[in-house]
Amino acid sequence: MNNQSCQEKFILLGFSDRPRLEQILFLFVLIFYLVTLVGNIVIILVSRLDPSLHTPMYFFLTNLSFLDLCFTTSSIPQLLFNLGSPDKTTSYTGCAIQLFMFLGLGGTECVLLAVMAYDRFTAICKPLHYSVIMHPQLCWTLVSVAWGIGLLNSLVMSPVTMKLPRCGRCRVKHFLCEMPALIKTACVDTVAVESTVFILSVIIVLAPLSLILISYNYIALTVLRIKSAAGRRKAFNTCGSHLTVVSLFYGNIIYMYMQPGNNSSQDRGKFLTLFYNLVTPMLNPIIYTLRNKDVKGALKRLVFRK
Repeated sequence: MNNQSCQEKFILLGFSDRPRLEQILFLFVLIFYLVTLVGNIVIILVSRLDPSLHTPMYFFLTNLSFLDLCFTTSSIPQLLFNLGSPDKTTSYTGCAIQLFMFLGLGGTECVLLAVMAYDRFTAICKPLHYSVIMHPQLCWTLVSVAWGIGLLNSLVMSPVTMKLPRCGRCRVKHFLCEMPALIKTACVDTVAVESTVFILSVIIVLAPLSLILISYNYIALTVLRIKSAAGRRKAFNTCGSHLTVVSLFYGNIIYMYMQPGNNSSQDRGKFLTLFYNLVTPMLNPIIYTLRNKDVKGALKRLVFRK
């Protein structure tokens, strides 16, 4: 056996051992994907078309929605094809591109959520200086840094993962080319790779999460000093949507990438990947819309505009 066949294609087994589950998942994934597309496109259009939402907060929210669109589209069409077709193969190039996009967009979202937390910290803890601090140039710089770090994450981890010797073991026990699943197909000791993944996970995942927790610690202390109950409620509502999104995203990412390799259950890993790759991007527009009077008001103005 040699590595040549894996240079041509991979076989994504996914849920092929349970055909009935594949049929059910195909329907649910298709519905969730369409809702994700519509929800995030609506957020982008509303944020761009309504002048009252031309603020740093909605600039970052627009970037998050665009990121979620790219994130889901990088893998969900492949998953739908995998679920609805007996052909489970994908090309080596296609697998490499999917892994590159998956790692890059995931890393970008980690940093972008930290940037959004800093925006909320500035708005609540330094309201008089908010417009001066969060000027457009800084907003563009922060977003560019987030995308740059995601790109760097892909450039480092994608080649390391794809170049692992596989000795002809091209059957990936997953529905997409995800890093932990690809590491498991290697026919060599992967301790060094897993250690590298762990170190990068600490940098890409835990460093932004630490900044988020620090920001919200200061926000909580500031809110508790507000004497008005209405003021405290408004501040908590402003941050509640972001905190909910952070909890959903980081909870799954930490579980998946802080223990790569052979430690986690294969089925559990598949469903967790499906959750943060589809369910979380679908819930983000709903969370921000339901908890945000500004977005709901802007949406009504656009819908009922004469």
